[in-house]
Amino acid sequence: MITGSCLCGAIHYRIDVPLGPVTPCHCTQCRKSTGHFSAATPVKWEDLALEGELSWYDSTPGKARRGFCGTCGSYMIWEEFDGLAYVSAGTMDNPTGLSIDAHIFYADKGDYYRCDDGVPCYAQGRSSEEMAP
Repeated sequence: MITGSCLCGAIHYRIDVPLGPVTPCHCTQCRKSTGHFSAATPVKWEDLALEGELSWYDSTPGKARRGFCGTCGSYMIWEEFDGLAYVSAGTMDNPTGLSIDAHIFYADKGDYYRCDDGVPCYAQGRSSEEMAP
C-alpha cells in the first residue's frame, strides 16, 4: 500500500495495487509547474482512493491537465484522459519501494543539473533517441 498527501494535508490518497516505475519528465511544462522536473507513476483512477478536492489546470487543453491542492499548491497528478492518474512520486509517503526507469524530455531539462543514475535519457518521449546524461 502506498499513501501520500499534499504539503498542507488537505488532500490524502491511498493506492492498494502494485505500482510501476517512476518516470521523471524534464519537459518545459513539468519544469515550470514543479520548479525542477516532475517524477510520476501511473495508476488507474479506480485504484486511487483520493480524499479531498483537487484543483485542475488545463495545461494542454483537451489533451492533459494537472491536479494540485488549491490550498498549498502541491502538484499531485497529471492526467492525459487515458484512464490513468500519473501520481507525483514526491507526494508519496516513504517507503515506496519504487525506482526510476527512464528520463523523458531530457533535451528540455534545465542546464544546471545532470541525471547520471544509469537509466536511459530520452530526448523527447520513449520512442525518441537516447541522449547522454
